[in-house]
Amino acid sequence: MATLNLRNIPDKVHHQLKVRAAQHGRSMEREARSILEEACMGEPERHGADSLQQWVCLLYGDQLPVNVVDELIAERRREVARE
Repeated sequence: MATLNLRNIPDKVHHQLKVRAAQHGRSMEREARSILEEACMGEPERHGADSLQQWVCLLYGDQLPVNVVDELIAERRREVARE
């Protein structure tokens, strides 16, 4: 098996990985492997709006993003203009 070292992980991401690992009763390393395996090898999961909202709250805590859709649309328009 190969080895992967990750550097410069943002503190918030590190903290959320730690929380997620604890929720699943796993080490952070095992949780990271599980996430990578699911993302690269697993079938895409179908999640409902409730689980999506829980995931957003877990990621952002009390600093929820604002105007995300508008920002994504504006970013895509800028990309198209550059093409």
